[in-house]
Amino acid sequence: MTGAATAWLSALDDDQLSLGAYASPLDPAAEAERLRWFYTPTEHGGLAIRDQDPHQQRLALQLVATGLSPAGYATVAMVMGLENVLDQLEEWGSCLGRKRGRDPGLYWLRLFGRPGDPVWAWRLGGHHISLNNLIIADRLVATTPCFMGADPATTELLGSTLRPLQGVEDTAGRLVRTLDACQLRQALLHRSAVSDIVSGNRSQVHDGDRMMHMRDLWRRPFADASMDDLVDDIDRRAEASSGYTEADHARVAITFPAKGVSVRDMNDAQRELLRQLLSRYTGRAPYDLAAAHDAHYALDSALDELHFAWAGSTAEGEPHYYRVQGPSILVEYNNTQRNGNHAHSVWRDPRSDFGLTELAEHRERRFPR
Repeated sequence: MTGAATAWLSALDDDQLSLGAYASPLDPAAEAERLRWFYTPTEHGGLAIRDQDPHQQRLALQLVATGLSPAGYATVAMVMGLENVLDQLEEWGSCLGRKRGRDPGLYWLRLFGRPGDPVWAWRLGGHHISLNNLIIADRLVATTPCFMGADPATTELLGSTLRPLQGVEDTAGRLVRTLDACQLRQALLHRSAVSDIVSGNRSQVHDGDRMMHMRDLWRRPFADASMDDLVDDIDRRAEASSGYTEADHARVAITFPAKGVSVRDMNDAQRELLRQLLSRYTGRAPYDLAAAHDAHYALDSALDELHFAWAGSTAEGEPHYYRVQGPSILVEYNNTQRNGNHAHSVWRDPRSDFGLTELAEHRERRFPR
């Protein structure tokens, strides 16, 4: 990862470096920017892929690949390419305040600090992708928040279909359909699905967090005033589709302790399905880190700390939302927009998104009180 980041920086000119290279996470202003993340098609901050020559683009993607498993990288590449499909789906009419609203080149890469420093970080962000990595003392200590979405969630191909998030949708669907009546009553947050993930793009997850509305998910202010109306209209349509009131949002709010059915009350087959589901999220990370997560949740004691919650229909193909929550993990998935053909998924660490706990410990060692 250090080598790939160094190679990419070395290939940039001064103007590109001013966008792609930022100050260290130890700098308060840089850290505030690092903690701002998005999954909407807004400006994410950094150097866009489209503003690099082909050689620089290859080096940028080599860095991105070091932060992912091969399957994770393939998923990210597919999601980026879906912008071309979405452009056609929207009849080439989406502008979003720029010349091309749906653009597979509008994924921004930014480094915080220099590769090889005691502390440095990098992120890749664009529509439906947010990867956030923190490195301390040559160790990759954080890979969350890790967001991947897909619009359309299902794309018809010649003789087959493309579903980038099929694994996390179908595995959860199989799990919820194994729940008995008592388990389902505990798991079900609401009969209808909320229109987005509930944690949104907050830098940290807190007790009582409710779904964020669309305007708060964009970097603002907008250069084009008409964007305010557009974003508000998207939000109104999504809320009308879900039928949610503020009371409904309160029902599905994130809480500590977690809502849902306790994994303690699941049978062995259900617990194995849950392990598979978690692995579909943590398996986005590089192999060694993903293997460590798998080993952790292989322990019954770790699995017993989790809760599984669902909102919406349990029928295959119907709009739905789910989450798995524990002390150090929160995964959320929803597929509700476009009549259940626009999916969002996120993997988070409520204790230490962005590696904030590890970074605080590093500061304490470096600057003891």
